[in-house]
Amino acid sequence: MKVKALKFKINRAQEKITKERVLALQKAWGESIVAIGKVYTEGGDYKAAAIEHIENFYNYQEGSVLFKPTLASQKQFRNDFAGALSYFIGGDENYPEDHGFAIKHWKKVRWETIGIKIIGNTALSMGNYYFLPASEAEELKVEYSFAYTENHRGELKIILHDSHLPCKHLT
Repeated sequence: MKVKALKFKINRAQEKITKERVLALQKAWGESIVAIGKVYTEGGDYKAAAIEHIENFYNYQEGSVLFKPTLASQKQFRNDFAGALSYFIGGDENYPEDHGFAIKHWKKVRWETIGIKIIGNTALSMGNYYFLPASEAEELKVEYSFAYTENHRGELKIILHDSHLPCKHLT
């Protein structure tokens, strides 16, 4: 099965970073996560889809990305491409706790952005995002803080991804 590319297009006419661009990137990121799961369930090349997702949304091409994925606790900080890929699809012996977050077959990703702060060539965003499983069981609520910058081609890319499950108070 051939992978159908999911491309994220932006206006590269030296456009400034705006809240609208950040929100559009977030929406496209969620759609891409859903697409990876779909490719996986249809028996396609989900690894290629995940690689494309990382290349489209993260700025590993220009250096490290501060990546702290939701369900990682043993090696929770991932500063390289291989660590991010393992989180999304699993199968890397260096990250045995990874089971492939993106191949769980999410039906929808919904964002609840609490705020976006733009400082020069960087945007910071935080809030909750919700992952709806294909079974339409209860949504998974995840807290996030992301930072974005423009790469050398003017594409908006993630340089910090920090997400985690909400803390439950100890009693």
